[in-house]
Amino acid sequence: MFDSLAEKLQATLSDVRSRGTLTEDDVNAAMREIRLALLEADVNFKVVKRFTNAVKERALGSDVIGQLNPGQQVVKIVNDELAELMGGESAELRFSSSPPTVILMAGLQGSGKTTATAKLARLLREQNRSSVAVAACDVYRPAAVEQLITVGARAGADVYERGTDADPVEIAKWARERAEREGKDVLIVDTAGRLHVDENLMKELAEIKRVTNPTNVLLVVDAMTGQDAVNVAEQFAEVVQFDGVVMSKLDGDARGGAALSVKSVTGKPILFASTGEKLDQFERFHPDRMAQRILGMGDVMTLIEKAESQFDETQAKELERKIRKSEFGLDDFLDQLRQVRRLGPLQSLLGMMPGLGGHQLRNLRVDEREFDRIQAIILSMTAEERRNPDIIKGSRRIRIARGSGTNVQAVKALIRQFGQMQRLMKSMQSGKMPDIGALMRQAR
Repeated sequence: MFDSLAEKLQATLSDVRSRGTLTEDDVNAAMREIRLALLEADVNFKVVKRFTNAVKERALGSDVIGQLNPGQQVVKIVNDELAELMGGESAELRFSSSPPTVILMAGLQGSGKTTATAKLARLLREQNRSSVAVAACDVYRPAAVEQLITVGARAGADVYERGTDADPVEIAKWARERAEREGKDVLIVDTAGRLHVDENLMKELAEIKRVTNPTNVLLVVDAMTGQDAVNVAEQFAEVVQFDGVVMSKLDGDARGGAALSVKSVTGKPILFASTGEKLDQFERFHPDRMAQRILGMGDVMTLIEKAESQFDETQAKELERKIRKSEFGLDDFLDQLRQVRRLGPLQSLLGMMPGLGGHQLRNLRVDEREFDRIQAIILSMTAEERRNPDIIKGSRRIRIARGSGTNVQAVKALIRQFGQMQRLMKSMQSGKMPDIGALMRQAR
């Protein structure tokens, strides 16, 4: 996500930050590099011009030039202006005072509307505890209805569909009435798209909007299409009123041009971003947090929110008790590993850590398959072996290696590393500072 842009901006600002004082020439040189980085990221050229002018004007102000630490202040200015460029404050969905809240999903064919519909349904169920239904109004694209039935069910939403022979406007009207009868909190309407913006698409969308009276109209755009996505959003904005943008496939967009341009061009904020293929890889869009990610400052708030979503207070207390009593076993270790994996891809989590951005993150590649190997090894052990790994010797190692599809060396390494972790926990529980050097030597 934003990899190439992040690397170039971080390199430019690192040079600025390292200077003791800044002259106007230094600021002009930095602005040239930032302008080039944004243009290469496929950001709209008018947006780039406004952005660099705003940064330059503030950077040449009396609060920067001549100050003892001007580099840090320029970095802060760039961060502030990036956040403002993407919308400033985080935008929110509106909810109707008399349910159901109707959310109409619009966009071109291939933009990811159907998947985004299911992802949004899951997010509202998980975070808002809403009862959600989704309406299948795309009767033109082959298998669109079947796709929504599948992903909608996986998201835990009721799927309202009447096949592909009914009129989409009639389906939408019927779905709205059914959602009211069944007391649903939210109805999300998945509409048809075309390969391009045309009169028939807009006419049908306007009719569906009329019969459903949506609280929110969201436009789904494919981040990977760059300025084409912005152009589509601009065309939609001219003929139909939408309230916000869902940026799909943001995880595959190394440049970031669409995310950085769409608010400035259309005046509509990005509300949500799809950050992966799985249904849970979908999150609210926070401009300030995204600016920090781009500049390598991390995104600790999102990381904390992800962790809290997996946090179980009862389990945490039991885990604390086991650690205190030296009863932490491989079953507990496996549970913790699974909780971490539910937070999302490890590479994405590392990108939220301050200081790990651009080339640093690329050089720190995480092999997700290693976690699968660890899980396979632990699951190939007996219950007694997982409780007491010290008994795993000779023939037991061979059996576990065969059962997990690994080798004896991998089994020995896992047991050794787990023993190191147990000693670390025990030392910290006793109030002593562990001898990290000794533990490292023992783990080899």
